[in-house]
Amino acid sequence: MERELKEQRFFMKRKEEHVEIALSQDVQNKHNYWKDIEFLHNALPEINMEDIDLGTEFFGKKLNFPFVISGMTGGFEEARETNENLARAAEKMQIGFGVGSERPILNKGNTRSYSVVKKYKIPVKIANIGAPQLVDQKNEKAVTIKDIERIIKMIDANFLAIHLNFLQEIAQPGGEGNAENILKAIGKVVSSVDVPVIVKETGGGISKEVGEKLKNIGVECIDAGGAGGTSFSAIEYYRAKAAGSELLQHIGKTFWNWGIPTPVSLMLLRDLNTRLIATGGIRSGVDIAKAIALGADLVGAAYPLLKPGVKSYKDSVSVLNLFKEELKSTMFLLGIDSIEKLKNVKTLKFGRVRGWIEELHLE
Repeated sequence: MERELKEQRFFMKRKEEHVEIALSQDVQNKHNYWKDIEFLHNALPEINMEDIDLGTEFFGKKLNFPFVISGMTGGFEEARETNENLARAAEKMQIGFGVGSERPILNKGNTRSYSVVKKYKIPVKIANIGAPQLVDQKNEKAVTIKDIERIIKMIDANFLAIHLNFLQEIAQPGGEGNAENILKAIGKVVSSVDVPVIVKETGGGISKEVGEKLKNIGVECIDAGGAGGTSFSAIEYYRAKAAGSELLQHIGKTFWNWGIPTPVSLMLLRDLNTRLIATGGIRSGVDIAKAIALGADLVGAAYPLLKPGVKSYKDSVSVLNLFKEELKSTMFLLGIDSIEKLKNVKTLKFGRVRGWIEELHLE
């Protein structure tokens, strides 16, 4: 019993620290790769801006525009209000919403911070568990299918995200380093649960080879989750610094900017015939348009919604409305009146992204 309480406090403290550090410290990748992507302006759009349709479908679910609030937090009491603000905003905007890792539920963490999401009618509602939890770790047994069904039911989710966060784990105090048989474990989940599974990276990006492996075990949706936005290695750097661990500080700093850029990851994955979500560095509606043009079906962000989510429902809606209007304005300046047409718009690539493209022979 004492050990269980100690583990519970450890997980809750970690979740709170992640939010606190993200709000108070510079934890961004040193380069946002979306700045390397540009559109060719259309000076003669020949469309009425009022006729632009931002609506899209995702696994048959209708969204008012192709956006999902990516999973951020949960598991401690203060996260309940944040998740409720964001879930309420997602219902208002009729977009997707994902909770943070629900691992704390399995460690007797605060369930209200997740279950509060149940009362909102959100078209794409995503439960979340870490891939490391699917296999035995040094100090923790693998979760069961029954556990996973529980976290899905906790928010009445219609999707399950399994996040790949091994980049974070290597820099994290108490991080979990066993990745053996992860692919097999993911395949077991895919074949056992009643909702589509989204496999998502959390800042490292996904290569074509990994994408092919995921598709071969039945994964129908991949979230590229590439480099260019919030660096969890940076977050763990600050946690290690507070804990006085020079080794983990060094690791966190060394891998601060590690990963495949999100635009590059999308280009690597777009021919796999799987649904794609783009996260990692999305900071505006223009970035959303760029991601759609590069092959994404949905686009997600967490960091731009974190502070508004902590503050209020009204602030969360304001940011989402801004993203929506920026996306609509971008489409107008391209002469494009639907999301489907946006997928066929040519993008121009410069800088570091151009270097990746040339090295990987992507164009």
